[in-house]
Amino acid sequence: MDKIAVLIPCYNEEKTIGKVITDFHRVLPEAVIYVYDNRSTDKTAETAKKFGEYVIVRKEPVQGKGNVIRRMFREIDAECYIMVDGDDTYPAEAAPEMVKKVLEDKADMVVGDRLSSTYFTENKRPFHNFGNSIVRLAINRMFKSNIKDIMTGYRAFSYNFVKTYPVLSSGFEIETDMTIHAVDKKMYVENVVIDYRDRPEGSESKLNTYSDGLKVLATIVKLYKNYKPLHFFSIIAAVLMLISLIFFIPVFVEYLKTGLVPKIPTLIICGFCVIAALLAYFSGLILSTIVRKDKQGFEIKLNQTENILKNIKTK
Repeated sequence: MDKIAVLIPCYNEEKTIGKVITDFHRVLPEAVIYVYDNRSTDKTAETAKKFGEYVIVRKEPVQGKGNVIRRMFREIDAECYIMVDGDDTYPAEAAPEMVKKVLEDKADMVVGDRLSSTYFTENKRPFHNFGNSIVRLAINRMFKSNIKDIMTGYRAFSYNFVKTYPVLSSGFEIETDMTIHAVDKKMYVENVVIDYRDRPEGSESKLNTYSDGLKVLATIVKLYKNYKPLHFFSIIAAVLMLISLIFFIPVFVEYLKTGLVPKIPTLIICGFCVIAALLAYFSGLILSTIVRKDKQGFEIKLNQTENILKNIKTK
């Protein structure tokens, strides 16, 4: 087992991967650096291999950042993990503080917070800035959390987090998924403010502002449904009941005045809306019970993982 593992998922980062490796080896000389090449068409892997024994280069054939992280978490055992992009936008100088919060302060996840420092001035893509702010606001409101940067690619993890986190996302929405998982499972999350720098000239972002942004928003809605089903389906139930009332009241008033119901189809639709609202609410109740049982199972799994880590350390 490694003491510290630096995980660098890469796709066409030939221009920057060398500097990223050099910077992290300088500040964390005891760390093992893992570069996972995700079907690059340039010389990313060849460049990384030149750095010798402290760099391990592997390949992930299935495209997508989430797929790379799934393989990393499955294959690598370490007491502390540092995950960073290979595009040289994150400062290695913050890594020792992030490691300290995991190894000494027992944090499960440490978030490299770009948004509290230079991100909005360095990032030249205004829709990225707006999207990050919207995602942060939405998740902190929905999950009553205080995460400063939801979509940062610079994080540190404990062994417990890595070995109990189910990687279900395949693309750039993985950071959002990680954040919500940690908040929902009441894991200890810390924020470290970092200085963000935009990509150097010649290095292109793999993130599509619109399509990946929509994926992230869809992921938030999906995870809100999965993690807080009673809240989610209660909102649907309330909307359906409101629609039913809006159309039912004129029919009812007409009935009180004349004793007649001239709009039978409207009355039938109102009835179906009420039934759908009740079904949605009770679905939320049932699913919330399942989620609670899942949380109990997660706590048992967390204890088992902690025991595994202790046994590994004593060998």
